[in-house]
Formats: sequence, C-alpha cells, structure tokens
Amino acid sequence: MSTEITSKLNRLLSTQPTGVVLCSSWLADNGYSVDLQQRYKKSRWFESIGTGALIRHGDQVDYLGAVYAMQTQLGLSVHPSGKTALALQGKSHYLELSPKHAQLFGNQGEHLPLWFKKRDWGLNVKSTLTNFLPPEGGLTEISHKQFKVKVSDPARAIMECLYLSPKSQPLVEVYELMEGLNNLRPASVQKLLEACKSIKVKRLFLYLANKAGHDWMRYLNLDNIDLGSGKRAIVAHGVYVPKYQITVPKALEAMV
Repeated sequence: MSTEITSKLNRLLSTQPTGVVLCSSWLADNGYSVDLQQRYKKSRWFESIGTGALIRHGDQVDYLGAVYAMQTQLGLSVHPSGKTALALQGKSHYLELSPKHAQLFGNQGEHLPLWFKKRDWGLNVKSTLTNFLPPEGGLTEISHKQFKVKVSDPARAIMECLYLSPKSQPLVEVYELMEGLNNLRPASVQKLLEACKSIKVKRLFLYLANKAGHDWMRYLNLDNIDLGSGKRAIVAHGVYVPKYQITVPKALEAMV
C-alpha cells in the first residue's frame, strides 16, 4: 500500500477503539472510500461481518461494540435498556454471570441495520422501538472495554421494564428491582415522568415506588404529572389499587 493509504489506515486504527464495529457508510463519509475499504480487507486489516459493517481482523466484538457504532457513527438512539441497563450498572438483583438476553430500546421510526439484526452476538438481543419516552432523556454513559456507550439510567430503565410489563416483564420482578433504587434523583425522575407518554407506565412507576417506601417520592410534584383518567386493568383477576386506579397482580399487592 502507498504511504498515504498506510497513513490513513494508521490514523483510523489509532482513533477508533478496538472491540467496535466500523460502519462502511461512516468510513466513506470520513474519507475511506468503498474501494479503500476493500483494499484494507484484502490486506487482512479488517473483515466484514455483514453488508455495511467491518471489524478489525480477528477482533472480538460483542453487541455493545455494535451499539457503540449505531450511536456514534449512525446517530441512532438505540441503547441498552430495562433489566440489561440495570445489570450493566450493577443495579439488578438478577445479575447473570453470562447473560443470555439483552434488551435494547430505540426511537420509533428508526431502522436498525441488517448487519446488526442478522449477526449472532452470542445472546438473544431484543429491540423495542417506541417514543413513549424522549430519546435523549434519562441516559447515562458506561465504560466497556476501551469505549463508552449510552444506556438507560436506573429511573428510565425501570420505566422501560414497566413498558414491557406484564406481557414480557413480570411486575413482581420489576418491584424487586424498584426496591433497590433508593437513591434516585427526584428532579431526574420528575422530568421523565412529565415527558412519559404512557399512562400505564406512570401509574405503575408511582405505585411501585410508593410501595417500596422510597424517600425521594416526597419530592415529586404529582400535580405536574398527567396520570390520565379512568381505571386501568394491568392484569385480569388482580387486585384493584384505588389510589392509582390500577388492577395489579395479587402476588404483587401482597408483597411487603
């Protein structure tokens, strides 16, 4: 390879961390043409993991390395969420030594690239695209390998769990997760609850937080949170909670 091509390669290798995906479109936008990418692959500097995506040759890239690319190179809002986000921050009672599932949320209308959806990441990755919360609210950064990714902070993560409940996420389990969140920042919780578009999520969140006896609940201004009107049956044949006008599982209401 010419000196110029080698120099560009060295610049790419020095500026991008190991363990991440490199999107072909992003590379092209940054001066690495499709032809140049092919030359790098032929020289075994990079290898393809699907149409439109490369990794360093022999690099070990997990799903978070793909999330990094989608966030920083493609500008997508997709992020680890729910129980996955809590586990990544050490907030989950259900930590797995070797996680078998990962939950991602992204904004409604976004399209996750085919290379991401078709790739076997070694675990079951589920993606939910919804606008029930604003894409930029309630996120925090975590370090992973040599890079950082945005994940849901604990308050947003619980709301994402509640969005999936009760069909995909048992409410008893969400309550046990909520019990451990005794140091949430009221201002952050307030902002998320005001922005949340799901009446079910807001009522359940306040119900679980109140049931857990969290002190930060006292600092919320419920007058500014739209809780809708009318009764909501979260489950059939449950127990009705008049304060929040919801019907919840008997096992949950019985927990102390």
